[in-house]
Amino acid sequence: MTTTRALGIAGAILIALASAHICAQPGTSGASAASNATAVAASGGTSAKDVRAANRALRKKVYAAIAKYKEINAGDISVVAKNGAVTLDGTVVDASQIDKVAEIARGVPGVTSVTNRLTVQKPFGGQ
Repeated sequence: MTTTRALGIAGAILIALASAHICAQPGTSGASAASNATAVAASGGTSAKDVRAANRALRKKVYAAIAKYKEINAGDISVVAKNGAVTLDGTVVDASQIDKVAEIARGVPGVTSVTNRLTVQKPFGGQ
């Protein structure tokens, strides 16, 4: 269980670092890159490869936005992005974080809708 959690945290950190690297590219901002990718995906003459790239870029932006909040464990949250629609799945440690994560996702440029399937993680022993 500890290994799985550590791998999840490491994965979230890698995603956040990759997103930060994209933001640091000269000539583009991360927000405009995600917006442009979403705009490309929304236009009629795009390839499946462009759509997948836009979905990946948006997913990374949502993960990066969530990772900025240290009290939220992004490693326990799954983000799926499809043409601007984001689905959140997984667990958080406190009920108030469910709405907070959805609010964070809605604030990311390019997100058109959010489906929130987050639940509160029960402590070990079921108490």
